[in-house]
Amino acid sequence: MKKFVSLFLTLALLLPILSGCSQDIDNAAYVPTGNAILLEGQEPEDIMLEEEDHQELNLAYYPKYSLNPLFGSDYTNRVLMSLMYQGLFAVDNQKNVTPILCGKYRVSTNNMNLYVYLDEKAAFSDGSRVRPEDVVASYWQAKENDYYKNRLRHLTNIEVLEDGGILFQTDTPYGSLPLLLDIAILKESEVALNDGIPLGTGPYVFRSDAAGAVLQRNQNWWCGNAKIPATDEIINLVEVNSPADVRDAFQFGGTNSVSVVCTNPMSASFAEYRCDYELWNIESGYFMYIGCNILYSPFFEDDGGIRKFLTYAIDRATLSEEVYKGMAAPATLPCDPSAYYYSNFLARDYEYDALKFIDHLSNFNIPRKDGTPRVLELVVNADDSARVSVARSIAASLTEMGLPCTTKEYATAAYNRAIQASNYDIYLGVTRLSPTMDLSEFFRPWGEMSWGGLQHETIYDMCKHALEDTGNFYNLYQKLADDGRIVPVLFGHYNVYAQRGLMPDLAPSRDNVFYYALDKTMDSCLIVEEVE
Repeated sequence: MKKFVSLFLTLALLLPILSGCSQDIDNAAYVPTGNAILLEGQEPEDIMLEEEDHQELNLAYYPKYSLNPLFGSDYTNRVLMSLMYQGLFAVDNQKNVTPILCGKYRVSTNNMNLYVYLDEKAAFSDGSRVRPEDVVASYWQAKENDYYKNRLRHLTNIEVLEDGGILFQTDTPYGSLPLLLDIAILKESEVALNDGIPLGTGPYVFRSDAAGAVLQRNQNWWCGNAKIPATDEIINLVEVNSPADVRDAFQFGGTNSVSVVCTNPMSASFAEYRCDYELWNIESGYFMYIGCNILYSPFFEDDGGIRKFLTYAIDRATLSEEVYKGMAAPATLPCDPSAYYYSNFLARDYEYDALKFIDHLSNFNIPRKDGTPRVLELVVNADDSARVSVARSIAASLTEMGLPCTTKEYATAAYNRAIQASNYDIYLGVTRLSPTMDLSEFFRPWGEMSWGGLQHETIYDMCKHALEDTGNFYNLYQKLADDGRIVPVLFGHYNVYAQRGLMPDLAPSRDNVFYYALDKTMDSCLIVEEVE
C-alpha cells in the first residue's frame, strides 16, 4: 500500500508532538487537497512516494456508549456499527438507494404503501435467518428513539403480511420511502437491548476478552465474498473516553493509531484535527436556522415584519469560514446544498446583501417601548461555544446595519424552556433533518418544531407534496424564503478522516462510513405490478 510522506510536513508536526501542545497548533496554514494536506508555499513535488507494508485497520470504540444501532447515536461507535449491521436498503452519499436485506419490493400506486420481501439468504451472524418479525420489531423500536424518530414520523404502520412480506404505510405519499429505510435490522428479541451488543447481519462480529475488543470477520457472512472497504480479518478496537482521546489516537497513536474517524464539526464536543489525512465531507442533515416568534414578538406584529428580509443580513460564508473553518455549508434554502434539488439559481436571490437589508429596514418601524426603540433578542444555547459565536456575529451585524440586536445565552435546559414557551423574538436553532429534507414538523399544526406560531396549513401541504415529488421543492423553498418564518444559516457535514492511503475504497455516506452495495439494484428487485 502506498502512502504520501512529506519530510517538511513531518518536521513541522514533530515539535508540537514533542511538546505535548497539539491544542495550540495554528491550523490556518493547512490546506486540504486531493492528495495531501500541504502547508502554504509547499509544492506537490515536495511530497515523496514510498512503499509501505500493509497497515492494520484500527478503530476507536467508546465502551461507555451503546453498540445497539437503534439507540446509539455516538459518531465514533457508529463507525463500528456500519460493519456489524445492515438495513433493508443502503444509501450512498448521493442518495442512491440499493437493496441489501431486501430481496424484492413493490410500491402502491398512491405511494403510501411499500411492500418489502426479504432476501432468502439474509442471516444473522449466528446463522439464523432474518424474519419479517425482526424487521417489524426493529422499526417500531427505531420510532421510539430520538436518533430515528424524526425520519420515521410519517410512518404509521409496519406489519407482517400473510405472504411473508412487510408492509410499510405512511400518512403522506413518498416518492422514495426506501431512502429512509437503511436502519439496521436486529433480532426481535434483541431490539431493546441497550446495554448489550445485539447480533447483526454485517460482515464483522464484535468480540471482547481480557486482551481487549476487536471486530472479527464473519467467515459465514451471508453475503459471501461481497466486496467491502474493510478487508482485515481482525480489526483492533482502541478504547477511548472523549473526543480528544479519539483525535489523539488518530494523530499520535503510533503503531496502534486509529485509522478512520467520523466527527460532527457542529457538535460542541468537536476536537479539531491537525495532521496529514484524507477527508470526506458527508451530508449529515444538521440544519442551523433562525426561527421567528410570530405569535408574541412585537417585531412580527405586521405581516412578516423584518423576518421577510432578515436573510439579507446574514453573512453565511463568513460564519462558515470563521466559526466552522469551512466545515459547514452556507445555505439560503432549508436544504443541504449538496442535494440535487437545491436550486443555486433560487438561492442567489436570498443571499447576504447588506445594502438590500438596510434598504428594507428603512421602511420598517422598529417597535418601541416607553419611547425607546426595542432591542431584538436572539436566543441561543450557551452550552455550544461555536453556536454562541454564530449568534453573536449575527447580532453584531444586525446592530451595525441599524437594527439593535443582542443575544440571550441560556444553558441547554433554560434554552429549551424559553423556546417551548415562545419567550424570545428570534432563536438560533439546530435540528437534524431526515435524508428527505422533511420540514413538515416546523409547519404542521402542533408540530414539534412549530414554536412561536410557525405552523401554516399551506406550507405544511407544500412540505408533503415535496416528499411525494422532489420537483415540488423549488416552489416550497421559494415560499419559505419569501415568508421568512425560518431563515436558513448553515448545513453541517460529517467529517470522515482516514490515514492517508489506508482505505482506497472508502466511500462513506450519512449513516454508513463503510458503505458498500451488493450485486442488486432497485430496478432488478422491483416487482412490476400495480398495487392498490
